Amino acid sequence: MIPCQVRTAFAAVALIVAISAGAGAPAGAVTVQRVVSPGGIEAWLVEERAIPFLTIRFAFRGGAKLDPPGKAGLAQLVSGLLDEGAGERDSLAFQTQLEELAIELWFEAQRDVFSGSLKTLSEHREQAADLLAAALTTPRFDTDAIERVRQQNLNALARITRDPNRLARRLWAAAAFADHPYGRPKEGTAESMSALAVEDLRRFVAERLARDVLVIGVSGDIGAADLGPLLDRAFAALPAEAAPAAVPETMPGARGAVVVERMAVPQSVAVFGHGGVKRDDPDYYAAYVMNHVLGGGGFSSRLTEEVREKRGLAYGVYSYLIPLVRSAVFAGGVATENARVAESLELIRAELTRLRDGGVTRTELADAKTYITGSFPLRLDSNREVAGRLMGMQLADLGIDYLDRRNRLIEAVTLDDIRRVARRMIAPEALTVVVVGDPQGVTPTGLD
Repeated sequence: MIPCQVRTAFAAVALIVAISAGAGAPAGAVTVQRVVSPGGIEAWLVEERAIPFLTIRFAFRGGAKLDPPGKAGLAQLVSGLLDEGAGERDSLAFQTQLEELAIELWFEAQRDVFSGSLKTLSEHREQAADLLAAALTTPRFDTDAIERVRQQNLNALARITRDPNRLARRLWAAAAFADHPYGRPKEGTAESMSALAVEDLRRFVAERLARDVLVIGVSGDIGAADLGPLLDRAFAALPAEAAPAAVPETMPGARGAVVVERMAVPQSVAVFGHGGVKRDDPDYYAAYVMNHVLGGGGFSSRLTEEVREKRGLAYGVYSYLIPLVRSAVFAGGVATENARVAESLELIRAELTRLRDGGVTRTELADAKTYITGSFPLRLDSNREVAGRLMGMQLADLGIDYLDRRNRLIEAVTLDDIRRVARRMIAPEALTVVVVGDPQGVTPTGLD
């Protein structure tokens, strides 16, 4: 075992997108340790001995974007089945043992990663690791479990068609990314979900869950000396390498398109966006601060001030960055009554134009930096979030000392940086807009 300690500041975000964004500030100096098990499995660890439990967050690079053509939803279905029986335990036996030992285990399919979480009392950590290993390497995929979880997914898909918010996001991805894997819904469709067979599930496990694409973050009541053997217990039986997979780089298309999906609801939901900047782009931090001023800063943002506070057009309006592995998106949304959708979109485009042409003020920049660097400690409240942060730092290749450097990167952003990034990134005329509802005065353009 090769532990290597790095003094750093730490804070928490569980979601991969927020982790990649780096929204936050140090929460106080802690020790982040790089631990390599006897079997060569690496994890980043923060010891927290106050409470006798620990959380392991783990992710396999790849995710739902690697679902084969015609099999969208495969990663999603697998994520719901790995804890539905493994090895000699059927679903009832597996779930009963988790419950009896107070172990929390779950899996999630995202576009770029297939992730999971294990939370256990310290006294049960070996049994928890054994259950995780079984779920990852010998899932049963019994017919009754497959059909039950499949039906749950089909029910969720049906709900999406009645949910303006989720439907708008799905339609935006389909419009912007077309035939690229990012354009396919990670949940699949009713047709693709219904067609998935047990052979597809077993192939996914064999090809996608491997040690060379695995990253791990651990927080809680365990030291480096004990973590190494536990990592081998949980993950050593995985294949050494994932099957080769290539997904091309892309940027959102359908520039300037307006898509309207009619739905009989009193309030329409609009989603808008175009290309953004990737996480490793030198301009990322300037773009992040810029977006905070525009629409990522809640009630202090320009969009909220202009759309909600001054004109009462919407309860909520926002923008954000989505740095994907093979693309980058700048996006946002607004929900407003049908009669005021066109006015809201016009105002949003006007604010984007103002930002592109004029940048931000010195006061806006200072306030954004103060908030971004000062708010993060308030979010540190669980081992799960700490472990998730460690996992996310590895996924984004930020370095184990990232949290020592992160605030300096934010503080280094200048007015000139934001002006440059705004001119480079913001293009109001290129927004792809999807509206779900019955908007008045919004003319669809169709897709090229």
